[in-house]
Formats: sequence, C-alpha cells, structure tokens
Amino acid sequence: MVAVRVWKVILLVGLLSVLGVALVQAGVLPALWGEDRAEVRVLEADGEPKAVVDAAVADTTRERYTGLSDHESLEAGHGMLFVHSSEDDRTYVMREMDFDIDIVFIDADREITSIEHARAPDPGEDGEDLQYSGRAQYVLEVPRGYANETEMAVGDRVEIEYT
Repeated sequence: MVAVRVWKVILLVGLLSVLGVALVQAGVLPALWGEDRAEVRVLEADGEPKAVVDAAVADTTRERYTGLSDHESLEAGHGMLFVHSSEDDRTYVMREMDFDIDIVFIDADREITSIEHARAPDPGEDGEDLQYSGRAQYVLEVPRGYANETEMAVGDRVEIEYT
C-alpha cells in the first residue's frame, strides 16, 4: 500500500517537472535559473575571430518576441542571439525598439547568409512595418555599425559557445 503511494508521488513529481520544462521552453513561465548566454565568434578565413559577441540567448517564444525591445542600448561586443529549432526564412521587426541594430542571419551550418542594417522606429511608428528577412536558424543582433566595423560578411563562419 505504501509502495503504491510512493510510486504515485514519484509519477506526479515527474509529470509536473516535464510540464514545467515545457512551459518554460514555450515562454509561458520564466526560467528560474537565469538568463542563458553565449559567446558568438565570427571567423576569418584562417579561423581567427574577427568579431566576438557576448550575447544573451533568446530561445523561447516569449524571449524571441521581446528581443531587445526591453533594452535602451547595446555596447559594442554585446548582442542577442535568437535560436530557432530549425533553419527557415525568418523575418524580424523593430517592434518597440529604441535604437538601431545590425541583424545577422546565420544558417544551420553556422554561416552568415545575410546582414541587415535596421533602424529604430520613428516617433509614431510601432516598428511592425520595419521588417528585415533572411534565411536562418540563428539570428544575431548587435549595435548598428558593428557588423561593418568588424568586417562581418555573407559567407563568414560562426562559432557559438553557450556559457
């Protein structure tokens, strides 16, 4: 009789754990373990880094929707890495953004497919009409001009190390 109750409790705890993880991944609940981060390195042809970005990771629906709209600015060498489950054509908008950014689209093989220079919405614009598209599984957002300063280019290889 006691063994049956123990198994029921174990089963219930397991099911609640799975449900909790699913809700965090879906962006319904915030993760209790803090913000995920990654170091993103854009490489020269010889494998040496031409740019290194300390990036917050947006890998849930809620995090990807909010993006950088809750930031006032970004410093050079900092950004946000949006992680999707597969490569596809992606469109990013400048919803509620306060500053200009570069949007770097990276495919599943971790190669840059396109770079867009995105402006912040003007007063009275919501940013939904400011759309930037590319083929990607990963999208890196950095301060406007950073891609040019570091000479990022279509075809560059990218390494991502989660920290």
